[in-house]
Amino acid sequence: MIRIGVVEDDPGSIDRLLSHLDRFQREHGERFHVGAFHDGADILEDYRPDWDLLLLDIQMERVDGMTAARRIREVDSEVVIVFVTSSPQYAISGYEVDALSYLLKPVAYAAFEQEMIRSLTRLRRRERRHLLFTSTDGAARRVDVADVLYLESVKHHVRIHTLDDEHAVVTTLKAMEAELGAEGFFRCNSGFLVNLRHVTGVEGNDCRVRGGVRLQISRPRKKDFLAALAAYIGARGITA
Repeated sequence: MIRIGVVEDDPGSIDRLLSHLDRFQREHGERFHVGAFHDGADILEDYRPDWDLLLLDIQMERVDGMTAARRIREVDSEVVIVFVTSSPQYAISGYEVDALSYLLKPVAYAAFEQEMIRSLTRLRRRERRHLLFTSTDGAARRVDVADVLYLESVKHHVRIHTLDDEHAVVTTLKAMEAELGAEGFFRCNSGFLVNLRHVTGVEGNDCRVRGGVRLQISRPRKKDFLAALAAYIGARGITA
């Protein structure tokens, strides 16, 4: 699922953008995960490079959009950035941060729709890895690997927890580990295989996963788990 962050400090403008996103999804048959942030400082706090598109206001009180974009580019070269501004002069420097384009306030739906189509076209040129499987109800399913939070071994099947759903499949966690190990998945204990992309922190013997789930890291695996997490973060370019 495409993840879109709206970063805007004006309540009226953020409502307009969220309304445009709702309309775009209805009219184009799309489904987005949308997050709203009220300042550049908010998106930078605990930023992880798993957003696909950012609609970024330039003039904000605490951290302006250009500063936020520069800091985001230090750790995320892939996210598509579209600036939202009241004057095109503020967007001239957008090339510095490889912004795709900009939208002028108040954002009209026609212009918004055009930029969304451009943004989605760029996003879909990327190679996406999908997991194909037959769930226990007999249905063939396709899941974007980037949307998988973790996999759980439950008796004779594996439960796949994604950003917005769960699926049960008859297989073993060992088989899934072999298939997904190269995609940034790592076992935190014998019963769970975690997508390191969605690990938001480690506290004691637990790792926190996006959405608030805490999974135990077994003592024998803790050293290797932390090493794998550090290597994954390093490969994605996140600074400590």
